[in-house]
Amino acid sequence: MPAGKDAAEEVSAAPQPSRRVRDEWSRRVEVEYRSAALTGHLALWLIQAGVSPDLIRLALQIVDDELAHAELAHAVAVAAGATPRTVDRGGLALVRREAEPLEHDVVRTCVGTFCLGETVAVPLFRALREPCTVAVARRALDRVLRDEVHHRDFGWSLLGWLFETGDGAALRALVERELPAQLAAVRAVYAPADADSAAGDAPADRCTPAERAWGLMPRRLYRDILAATFERDYVPRFAKLGIDARRAWSARGTI
Repeated sequence: MPAGKDAAEEVSAAPQPSRRVRDEWSRRVEVEYRSAALTGHLALWLIQAGVSPDLIRLALQIVDDELAHAELAHAVAVAAGATPRTVDRGGLALVRREAEPLEHDVVRTCVGTFCLGETVAVPLFRALREPCTVAVARRALDRVLRDEVHHRDFGWSLLGWLFETGDGAALRALVERELPAQLAAVRAVYAPADADSAAGDAPADRCTPAERAWGLMPRRLYRDILAATFERDYVPRFAKLGIDARRAWSARGTI
């Protein structure tokens, strides 16, 4: 923060935040806090499954990162005039399928949350950060973008490690079976069928310059970034692990 300039001065000089800005940053507080809880749960599973200690330590570092992200998002939400919301405790734990080996749930979480979710998060946060000029929001996005790169790499490292264990063939087969549904789930979040429709107090596809300055962007950009990520990251990264992402997506349509 520049010397002699406090948060109140920063916000007073910023564009007036809309309801969408307040809602979105409040939502991000919940998302980041939930990510911390779920990654903490995953770290416990990794310990129970006897995963390499260096990967366990990386998972624990990610928990700390996500808590920091939640705190930074909270600062932005408050600066925008939002009222903090209570996080639903029901979504703060991973689902365990007791009839299956623990490693199956580990690999599901690894692929869905990190290989898919954190991989697309890197270009998404880069696009959110680029036009962001409100200082408190820019600081949050700077930190998140830096950390997301490491979170993405953790996911692919963990998946590679799992595939090299004695259960690797069975885990690879599980990923091949479930990847179509997991890709569809990612698309439902970032590229829904109504990505160009209006929502909230402004059309979802026409984010205002003031909202971009606060770190928001239109949903169509989420869709476009996901499509680019599929080609640039998902396809080659899965191919290195012996999985055909294009074939996995063929049963679900195109992004």
